[in-house]
Formats: sequence, C-alpha cells, structure tokens
Amino acid sequence: MTRRIIIDIVLWIISLLCCTIWRFAADKSEIWAYVVLAAILMASWIAVGLLLQLYRNYRKAWYWQSMLSLVLTTTVLMLGSYYILPKTPLPVSEKVAIWLVGIVAAVDVLVILIEHYWKYATNMTVPLMTIEERENARCNREDEIRSEKSMQSVHRAITSITTEEDYRMLLERARLDSRQTKVVADRERFTIMQLPEYEYRCIVDMTLLNDARGINKRFCLVNQKLPDDGRYVCCYRPQEYIKKKMLSRYPKGLNWIVYSLYFCWKRVMPRLMLTSRLYYDTTKGRKRMLSKTEVLGRLYYCGFEVEEIVPMGHIEYVFCRRHMQPYPQQQLKVYGPLIKLRRVGKNKKFVYFYKFRTMHPYAEYIQKYVFDQRGGMNIADKSDDDWRITSWGRFMRKYWLDELPMIINWLKRDVKLVGVRPISKTMFDTYPKWLQDKRTKTKPGLIPPFYIDHPKTFEELYASEDKYLTSYLKHPIWTDTKYFFMTMHSILFRRMHSA
Repeated sequence: MTRRIIIDIVLWIISLLCCTIWRFAADKSEIWAYVVLAAILMASWIAVGLLLQLYRNYRKAWYWQSMLSLVLTTTVLMLGSYYILPKTPLPVSEKVAIWLVGIVAAVDVLVILIEHYWKYATNMTVPLMTIEERENARCNREDEIRSEKSMQSVHRAITSITTEEDYRMLLERARLDSRQTKVVADRERFTIMQLPEYEYRCIVDMTLLNDARGINKRFCLVNQKLPDDGRYVCCYRPQEYIKKKMLSRYPKGLNWIVYSLYFCWKRVMPRLMLTSRLYYDTTKGRKRMLSKTEVLGRLYYCGFEVEEIVPMGHIEYVFCRRHMQPYPQQQLKVYGPLIKLRRVGKNKKFVYFYKFRTMHPYAEYIQKYVFDQRGGMNIADKSDDDWRITSWGRFMRKYWLDELPMIINWLKRDVKLVGVRPISKTMFDTYPKWLQDKRTKTKPGLIPPFYIDHPKTFEELYASEDKYLTSYLKHPIWTDTKYFFMTMHSILFRRMHSA
C-alpha cells in the first residue's frame, strides 16, 4: 500500500508540472494557485482511494476490483472539481483540476495493468513430479507373439495416425508383434497413467511431442512404468523441418519476416518468465517448435539413454532405453537468455558462471552423448560441428558476446581478468592429476592463455596452461599484465576469435 501511495504522490507532482508548464487554464493563474489546487486534490485522491480500497495489495485483489476502485476515485474527484471548485476562492478553473486528475488516473491505469500482469505472469505454478526410488524391476509379462487379430488392431491404430511405411519401420524396430510392446496415443497422458507398472518392456508413444502436454511429466511417467532397461519410442516434428517449410512457402524477404515472427511466438515467448504463461494459456501447448537438442536433452533429463534416431519424412522417431531415475524435477524449468554454468573454480570448488545462452534448451544433459557421437571432445570443450549450438549462438561465440555476463563474476571476484578459463567437470576430469591440482591453486580468468598460444591438441593445451601457471605462481602481476597485452595483440592483429 505504501508503495502505491508513493507512486501516486510522484504522479501528482508530474501532473502538476505538466499543467504548470502547459498552463491549460485560460485565465493563466498564478503558479501558487496550481500548487495549492494540486495539493488539495492529491490529499483528496489519497483519502478517497483509501476509503474505496484503491491501494489494496494487488496480489490479493482481482483486476476488475482495482480498476473499479480507480474509476470510482477518479469520478468522485472530477465531480467534486466540477461542482465544488467554482465555489472556492482559488483563481483556477475546473478545467485545470480535471486535467490534473485525468493525468494521474491515466498513468494509474497503466500501473494497475503492469501490476496485475506481473501477478498473472509470475503465478505459473506446476505441481511437482514426485519420483519414488525403486529397486530392480523386471518385466511382469511373458514375451508372446500377438495373434493375427491383435496385429490387425495395432495396424489400424498406427496407420490411422501415420503412414504404412512408419508402421513397417516400427514393426521391425520396436517389435510390435510382441505382447510386451504397448502402443499409446494420448496427448493428455491419461492412457500412460493407467498402464500397470513393469507390464510392458516397450512403450511406443505415437503422440507428436509438439502437441503433448507436459513433456517432462510424460517422460517421467513412462520411466516409472517401464522395467529396468525398458524401451521407449517417441516421435516429434523437428524445428528444422518447420523452418524449411515456412521459408519455401513465402517469397524471399517476406519468408524470413514471417519465420522470425513465428519463431518469436513459438520459441522465444515460451522461454521468457513474463510471457511463458501467456503462451501456454493461449496455445495450450500445441504445435510447439522442438529442436533435436531439446527432445534428446529432455529424455536424458528424465532418465533415458538414446539408442537410435530414425527420420521418417517430416517426423523423427527416437528409440531410447530406460537408464536411471529421472533427475529431480524442478517446479518450473524456464530457459531464458541468461544462464548459469557450473564450473570448477579455485580449490576445486564449484562456481556458477553467467553467460548468454547459445545452445538449445536441455543441451547440458546430452554433452556426453554428443561427444561420443562425434568421437570425443576437442580442446575447446566442445565437439566438432556441435549441433546443440543455435545459429545466433555461433555468431555470439565467435565474437565473445556470450561471455559478456561473466563480468558479473569478475565483479563478484569469482574470476581474475587473466587466467586459465573456467571449465566444466566433464572437461576437468580429462586433465592429468598434476595439472588439475596446479590450475585450482588460483582463480580462473576471463582472458585465457589459449588465445595466445593457439593450441591444436590437448597436449599443447596442457603445455600452454602449465607455462602460464608456472609463471603466474612466481610473478603474478607481471605475468597477467604480459598475457593481457599479448592477448590484445592476438585479437587485434591476428584476428583471434572465440571458439
């Protein structure tokens, strides 16, 4: 309440300045008359507002209640100004009073809109998914071949959703002819919830994930129903297909405008705190844009291990196996533009470093999968041709734009200006023990020796960091000063860019 009263006092001062400068009154009254009138109206506004509950907590009031209180308060003051002001000795016309009240009321409408939208946008509560620890579980159903009648039923169910070619592929790879395989197609997850636990070794989910509600909950439910090493098959329409389709549908120039607007609606708004609820309330979660990275990352986040990805036209089928319990499910997982990355710092303590997001959501959960697919990681702690990185992310990484938020860590004294770069636990574990101990004797840095020596192999990287650390531990100030100017020379004259 106090905050709203202070806001209104500020608005009355601004309204007074506007009317004084513009001199709306035809009689050009003295400035003192404007000040006295504004003071009387402000006191009356606050008094009437308190009486009509204009200043009640917006979190405890409905939007219409706040607007009704504002309308009534405005009406009372305008009527009072029109009928009472002419009977007072103040040499100011009622026109000035109405303008003063009108300016405050108009801005207050905006304030109430902002407050209640904030209440709406930040009140997106998702019930927590409780995941119980379980012991080893085996499939309860015997591996029997389906009857011909049962196979005809399965065939009709799948071909009513997709093509005959997809059915043949699933028949071969998912063993549709086995009674240990269950085919489901339910956007609301009700069918999956009704499945008995450990009854089926393989669950084939024919619902497009783009239209499914609560993807993580869906995956966690399947994880609970499957026995150990049980298989799960899901399908989705990749973001890349939607992009190609939209760009080919419209003329050049217009196609990128249409796609950009579509992308903002389908990918940006669901990730921002203030627009996420509006998006899901409007679309009900249908026709999402899902990248390959996000789908695989969600699967790993929910305890699955991907075995195979089979593209079938504009649909991709993901074959995976239950690997472990899901990660603890957070109440709301919003992937905004600013992220925190867990890195190994001084004395082997973990520190969270800030960066701009350059990868698709859930990319961190498939780091090992990508490294294994590409034959290991390189010295930049990334696999070659890492498809988890977005197109704008590559541009940001090239010019270090994604690392600008690390200035926050520098101000917090988590890092030095110059030093070995902070690395993930996965990368840190690949270092030899002697270098692990040496690099954690000091804080990591924003400007690493990597950009001076340009190492091409891990051995060269180890040698580069060892040379810097040895020099730094002997002459810290001189070493960091020297490396700073050498890095500037490398960037300006040798055009060294970020990885």
